[in-house]
Amino acid sequence: QVTLVESGGGLVQPGGSMSLSCVATMNIFRPNAMAWYRQAPGEQRDLVARISPSGTTTYVDSVKGRFTVSRDNTKSTLILHMNNLQPEDTAVYYCNTNPPLRLWGQGAQVTVSS
Repeated sequence: QVTLVESGGGLVQPGGSMSLSCVATMNIFRPNAMAWYRQAPGEQRDLVARISPSGTTTYVDSVKGRFTVSRDNTKSTLILHMNNLQPEDTAVYYCNTNPPLRLWGQGAQVTVSS
């Protein structure tokens, strides 16, 4: 059974930091590029950060220098560290393979507000 379980999230003030975690089933995690996606209210779900099986990372321009994606292949865990968060980062954050599977987890709500 394939599962993706995100955790972390919550409310943070602008300029604050937050980390998200995702545990995935081992059989989909280890051989695949993994990514964080986000979906703001009324918007489509977009790719935010991607990491290859060997650790090469790419980011959407709006988060470069602020977000860091990492993976622990021994624990099938994907991490997203987010610094200097801004209101426009408010969204539900999801992890998935890249390209994504049809299955999605429940996501983690991140709200940036004063």
